[in-house]
Amino acid sequence: MATLKGVQLFHDTDGNVAQLHGIGVQRFGERWYAYGEIKNDGNLFQGVACYSTTDFAQWRHEGTVLPVGEEGEIFGPTRIIERPKVLRRPSDGRYVMYLHVDGEDNYSYAHIGTAIADSPTGPFEFLSTFQFRGYESRDIGVFQDEDGTGYILSEDRPHGTHIYRLSEDYLSVVEDVACLKGTDYWAGYESPIMVKRDGVYYWFGSQLTGWDCNDNMYATASDLHGPWSDWQPFTPAGSRTFDSQCDIIVPLDGADQWHATRFLYIGDRWNPKDLGNSQLVTLPIEIGEGKALLEWHDEWDNRL
Repeated sequence: MATLKGVQLFHDTDGNVAQLHGIGVQRFGERWYAYGEIKNDGNLFQGVACYSTTDFAQWRHEGTVLPVGEEGEIFGPTRIIERPKVLRRPSDGRYVMYLHVDGEDNYSYAHIGTAIADSPTGPFEFLSTFQFRGYESRDIGVFQDEDGTGYILSEDRPHGTHIYRLSEDYLSVVEDVACLKGTDYWAGYESPIMVKRDGVYYWFGSQLTGWDCNDNMYATASDLHGPWSDWQPFTPAGSRTFDSQCDIIVPLDGADQWHATRFLYIGDRWNPKDLGNSQLVTLPIEIGEGKALLEWHDEWDNRL
């Protein structure tokens, strides 16, 4: 069994700080694979790192699985590229990475990027970027349903936050399934996450305050098309989600991700002055019967 702290820096087996900012996590086989932004030298793109674990306490560095491109390329060193997320494509078992790809030192481009690999540890080949129907795409998340259908969650500030259904090859969008606005203001939510338990979809997101923390929210539905419930907080009011921004919620048990009863919340606690050492909030989150609740623990046993 592994003990996690409520807030911490993950370290790899060589003792180095794991570069898992904007983290995405999936279980492939007997290990969880985590993908993150390398932030050792500011906010511009430095590649995507991969680490694997069996307990979220010991991390094996699998390397830089998507390296920086050349100057002037869409994934070059002057771009902002964030929130790497990976799905395994059912049609052939290959691994597709999705990224928020933005401009040269600014947020004017707002596209979804794709890359592909034969292994969860890469190397990933960068493919392309796109927008669905011209909608902006900033923070993203991914979700795979029980029938193998893949979805991208995409924050589109002028309109809201979308659920996009992916094509069979997972490389394009074929349907705008739903688009939700915020409860109290004109736009949606960033850093979107989705999990499913007992036939209920739980959609999590952060209010639009950038690296400044806020009370993150969630909504629920029994069908991805809706109707969706009102957004509501899943942490105590004023806690600012324990000074974090939601990144990923990881199913920890069960035969697969759709039959889990225990979940791990991971959120970024951004440090703009030292992004490479930004901590992660790692807490158990209760999800079930249409409710979600995140409470603080200095330390806790994840039973892995």
